[in-house]
Amino acid sequence: MNIQKTATTLLISTFLAAPAWAEKFTIDPAHTTITFKVQHMMIAKVKGRFDKFEGTFDFDEKSQKLDNVAVKIQAASINTNQSDRDKHLKSPDFLDVAKFPTIDFKSTKTDYENSKPEKVQAKLTIHGVTKEVAVDVDYNGAVTDPQGKRRVGFAIETKLNRKDFGLVWNKAMETGGVLVGDTVEVEIQGEALLAGKAK
Repeated sequence: MNIQKTATTLLISTFLAAPAWAEKFTIDPAHTTITFKVQHMMIAKVKGRFDKFEGTFDFDEKSQKLDNVAVKIQAASINTNQSDRDKHLKSPDFLDVAKFPTIDFKSTKTDYENSKPEKVQAKLTIHGVTKEVAVDVDYNGAVTDPQGKRRVGFAIETKLNRKDFGLVWNKAMETGGVLVGDTVEVEIQGEALLAGKAK
């Protein structure tokens, strides 16, 4: 009898201590934007975006555990609403999209505050150069949409130095300063759809 009670107690303890089951989510490109801002001619910031990308992550709504974030951006989809500038950004002076067609983000660790994901550490590859980066993340909640699909909302922000990734082209201005700033402000706002149980 004691053996049976002990076995039952161990079974319950194991169940309660077991980690929450994360689920796989796929970024919904129809409801997600990847945008950036860069200083132009020392007086204003030019905005742009990437139009083609895909990504997944593992997430548990109950525990808010976030893991295995992976995003792949098609570098040639850069769009600043100015064709000549976009052509220059795709050239070897900047992204060199013919040689380096994708920008890749793969998480290595998630930091939490009050059990909520606050910062994601990751390896970011741009222009063939991989660097460790940290991005701020906000979880904006989960809903079931009218089609019965489970969705989560999220926002990510970070600042990068483009020169860290070998994007060093610039031009000095006659009045002083340079044509393009070094700091790139990146923001992702979006939604992801439940794809199934995480492996």
